[in-house]
Parts: sequence; C-alpha cells; structure tokens
Amino acid sequence: MSALPKPRYTLEEYFALELESELKYEYWDGEVFVMSGASPEHETIVLNTSTGLDIALEGRPCRVFPSNLRVKVPAAPPYRYPDLTALCGEPIYETIGGVRALTNPMLIAEVLSPSTESFDRGDKFNYYQSIPGFCEYLLLAQNGPRVGHYTKQADGRWLYEVVQGLETQLEIVSLGCALPLSRIYRNVNFETAEKGKYPRMAE
Repeated sequence: MSALPKPRYTLEEYFALELESELKYEYWDGEVFVMSGASPEHETIVLNTSTGLDIALEGRPCRVFPSNLRVKVPAAPPYRYPDLTALCGEPIYETIGGVRALTNPMLIAEVLSPSTESFDRGDKFNYYQSIPGFCEYLLLAQNGPRVGHYTKQADGRWLYEVVQGLETQLEIVSLGCALPLSRIYRNVNFETAEKGKYPRMAE
C-alpha cells in the first residue's frame, strides 16, 4: 500500500474517492492508502485458494469472496479489503458510505509479503478479531508451501499452528472442509521470491 499525497481525509472525502475510482483504497485514521498491484504469486495463491474452497463447499450454503469485497471491521472503521473471505450461512451486509460491506465472515485469509507480514500477523489480526463470528485466520506464504493457521477456541483463545509441505492438507475448521497445500500452491514458482526477502514464518 502507498499513501496518497493529501495529508488528511475526512470519511466523506474517502467515500467519494472510493465511489469515483476504479482503484481500491483503505482508510486509516485520516490517511488514505491505495491498494497497489500484487505479485503473480500472490494472485495465483488467492485464485487457487478461492477456487479450491469453492469446489470443496459445492452443494452447501457457503460463500467464498476474493479481495474486491469490502469487510466491515468495527475496530478499524469503516471497512477493509482482505485477500479472501468465506462463510457458511447467509451473508449479512451493511451499507457504509454508499457501498455494501460484509459483516459476518467466518474465515479471512491474507497472502503474506515482506512489507505486510508483521502487520498482517499483528495489528491487522487484532482488528479482525472485532468482527462478530470471525473464527479462522490464514496467513499464506508466497515463498514456500506454508500456512500460518489461527483457529478460535471455545474459551476465546486463538490456537496457532504452521501447516507446511505440498503433501499436507489444511483443515478448515470453520467451513468443515480441507484443502491440500498442493492445490493452494498450484503453479506457484517459489524461486521467484528473492532470497532473504521473506521472514521465516514463526513456528
């Protein structure tokens, strides 16, 4: 993401910008950031994951949404653009600034990059936890078949594990399905990730 040159925006100015532009922007406490283009690896992982989930959930009342869908995040208003969201049941929307935002995702996934990993793992995850019903978070590495997997427990704690290796499966608890990592990372060339650019995923 890169900030626009104007130092501060009101929410009304931000909403007008969103409605008038074909680009995606996020609003953070008066600053507006353009959601810059992603790498081919990033887009391939998002497509593979959304397609795999869509196939796995066929015939069930579940929905999978890619990154253009706005999601309401109460702790970081007005809304965000996760790389992927999914839920089972009826999607619930709220109109914010003239556009609809999803309010009840169960699963959120973000594809990691060197510039966003610490934010996706830290503050952004904390913000997402303010969403009612959100209970599963995936952090998808680009430079190897590894997924950081957070699942919310009955007592409110979040359990974390790293699932790695093309021969393994990722159990999606909230949606009641599984995805092979070979599906998530289909056609991803890990060699294109520059050596040393990506932090090692915490165990």
